[in-house]
Amino acid sequence: MADDEADEETEEPVVELGEGPSVEGVPLARVTSRLTWGMEHSTVEQRVGDIEIRTPDGPTSLSAVLAEVDEPYFERRQEFEESVREVVGAGPVQTEE
Repeated sequence: MADDEADEETEEPVVELGEGPSVEGVPLARVTSRLTWGMEHSTVEQRVGDIEIRTPDGPTSLSAVLAEVDEPYFERRQEFEESVREVVGAGPVQTEE
């Protein structure tokens, strides 16, 4: 009976990505998931500052965003992400045209 359940799971339809325009930049969650928290502001900038993240206004360098963040130390990943979102905002991300 377990084999039947496994077969049913593999037979589910696959979701295919569309042919639409691509999105520039990296999702913020992908950047932050690769770091170990707590971390100083300067250490974050040194390690990932050159990465361009996705924002509602298009791709933006994380260094440029961090220049507007006053927090000297991020104890948790969520704290860092909230600080970044306060600067860049939230909303739909522009696609490449």
